[in-house]
Amino acid sequence: MDFNALKPQATLTELFDADPQRFSRFSARLDDILFDYSRTTLTDDTRAALLAHLEAQDFGSKREAMFAGAKINTTEDRRVLHTALRMPEGSTLIADGEDIAAEILSSRAACYAFAEAVRSGAYANGAGEPFTDVVNIGIGGSDLGPLLVAEALKLHMTGPRLHFVSNVDGAALTDVFNTCDPTRTLFIIASKSFSTIETMETAKVALARLKGIVADASVHFAALTSKPEAASAQFGIPAERCFGFGDYVGGRYSVWSPIGLPLMIGLGSDVFGDFLAGGHEADSHFREAPLAENIPVLMALVGVWHRNVCDYASRCVVPYDQRLALLPQFLQQLDMESNGKRVTVEGAPVAHATSPVVWGSAGTNAQHAYFQMLHQSNDVQPVEFMVAAENHSEGLDGLQNILLANCLAQAQAFARGRSTDEAKALMIADGMDEATADALAPHRTFPGNRPSTLTLYRKLTPRTLGRLIAMAENRAFTEGVFWGINSFDQWGVELGKVLATAMLPHVTGEADAPDPMMAGALAHLRAL
Repeated sequence: MDFNALKPQATLTELFDADPQRFSRFSARLDDILFDYSRTTLTDDTRAALLAHLEAQDFGSKREAMFAGAKINTTEDRRVLHTALRMPEGSTLIADGEDIAAEILSSRAACYAFAEAVRSGAYANGAGEPFTDVVNIGIGGSDLGPLLVAEALKLHMTGPRLHFVSNVDGAALTDVFNTCDPTRTLFIIASKSFSTIETMETAKVALARLKGIVADASVHFAALTSKPEAASAQFGIPAERCFGFGDYVGGRYSVWSPIGLPLMIGLGSDVFGDFLAGGHEADSHFREAPLAENIPVLMALVGVWHRNVCDYASRCVVPYDQRLALLPQFLQQLDMESNGKRVTVEGAPVAHATSPVVWGSAGTNAQHAYFQMLHQSNDVQPVEFMVAAENHSEGLDGLQNILLANCLAQAQAFARGRSTDEAKALMIADGMDEATADALAPHRTFPGNRPSTLTLYRKLTPRTLGRLIAMAENRAFTEGVFWGINSFDQWGVELGKVLATAMLPHVTGEADAPDPMMAGALAHLRAL
């Protein structure tokens, strides 16, 4: 596709001046969730052109192939069925003679049963005392997804306190042992292969510490893995406390799977079920809504418009919802690991840019950090705003209204900006003399025409969170179809794992520097 032929010809102000009702045609809804993309420079014609290109990529067939269990992850010869993890009870899905639905629903039931046993105290420590704390040891998708949901739904937590340990530097594990009673703490090792070095070495340290405190440390461990024999051999974890899942679930898509066990313990199966239901509802919308009204498709279309037509190298995600403070980091992994690729599915070089840099943080704090750059830098960075209409806590409506006003005002300011004449007039109206106003006006000028989208919803409930995360996953898939790439492998991640293992003997001094590029750094390290 010739993206250059689609370059925007009008500014946002010009588009709204020509069509004050533009919002009605450049927004979409799923129940209370609104996706407003009217403050982008897309037009009816350019939107139609991009949707036509998507259809020309056989998008409909590829989407259904994913849901049906075809092996669309061709470089690893795997199905992509994280969507099946959200299926409700009674669903059916058979792929190549394998009863995927039965496998998933059975695994979910086992997780729920164990979670409820921990919550009720039926599964307890060696002294019969219920666990007060649960520690998830995992990294990447085995950490970010559950951590995001735990923070977002903190007000819905009714079980043991949840803690998350991911970094191998040991700081988080030290904090756990300093703040929790280890005799009443359950550790969950989240490693599908049971070979991820950061996770396994951290878990071994936890096991060693517990052995000096409790009679049977294995009682304090469960595993989320497809290798129960390794869990038994290394940690004494019996098969009934090992919860596995198929190779059709990638790490960054795994929060819906047994990887969500800490959440099931903290939230309870009913609340976690609401989270799954929201994800399934978003999947149904993705499969059934016309493309021009399909929120994940439109999100992807905006992403391609900004990345490939407008040449914007990044997108900034700013949720005006403190409970979603970790969402930008989660989306960073989801999008950049999925679509940060340089070759097509067929192995040919991609002829255009793929994933942008995804970054951001919670508003309004973000306004006091990098919004200066967003408003006045020469480099345009599109912003994706998110905000809830209602707060969870009673008596805070005034604060929520201030939050909403800030979010909407920033979107307006990015789009409209402020001209030099307007800046000068405002200063003179405040009593400044004309000469000073002339000198300061360029500094108080905002170019505007800075695009943004807005996702607005009633309240951050478990169901809404499920919908938002599933929409983001389906957006990533759709962008991958636009770009002709495989969104479900991660060979760049695998490279780092292999090289880190090979580098360890050089760090410990058991081997000489492997490469002149690293010799100087290793020599300095050993001298410290």
